[in-house]
Amino acid sequence: VGDQEIKVPLLTMGALPILGIALVLWLLTGIYVVGPDEVGVVQTFGKYSRASQSGLNYHFPYPIETVKTPKVTEVKRIEIGFRSVGKNQYQTVERESLMLTGDENIVDAEMIVQYKIKDPVAYTFNFVKPEQTVREAAEATLRTIIGRHKIDEALTAGKFMIQEESKFLLQSILDKYETGIFVVAVQLQDVSPPKQVIAAFTDVASAKEDKN
Repeated sequence: VGDQEIKVPLLTMGALPILGIALVLWLLTGIYVVGPDEVGVVQTFGKYSRASQSGLNYHFPYPIETVKTPKVTEVKRIEIGFRSVGKNQYQTVERESLMLTGDENIVDAEMIVQYKIKDPVAYTFNFVKPEQTVREAAEATLRTIIGRHKIDEALTAGKFMIQEESKFLLQSILDKYETGIFVVAVQLQDVSPPKQVIAAFTDVASAKEDKN
């Protein structure tokens, strides 16, 4: 019994250094770096706590605090109606590109949206799938604006107007839902008749030119 009483305290003393090392290593996991193009969004027990600027920073280790570092200067790009598949190559996505004009004609419209983060806190907490949300909002916006214009406007002189109206409406939608996103630019790539009827549209245009 006397030997056992001596061994127990010795074992406890041997475990203390191991626990101390483990505690130090756990505390060191709270060190993190925020890049020059990023902002650190710190959460304490899942709730927003503070924002940290670029450089070396520290937060209480997981599970007390966690940090996300969204890139606030990076300009992201979303393609509507098509997808880039290689250098100077793209593939049309008809389920996105086919739209109805105000005079009930169908056009094939493609658009690029460029955006960046203006509020990293709202972007982090109000978004679940940022890219999908922006894409769906941009597609709905373009359909709405195309639906306000006649086909002649969409195919000719009204393109710039459609582009500007789309940018304004998309920004207002994203602001309404407090997404923390700023729309940098909206570029209307192409608006044309659907492939199935483009030959007929060409014939009509040629007939008008012959008449003139």
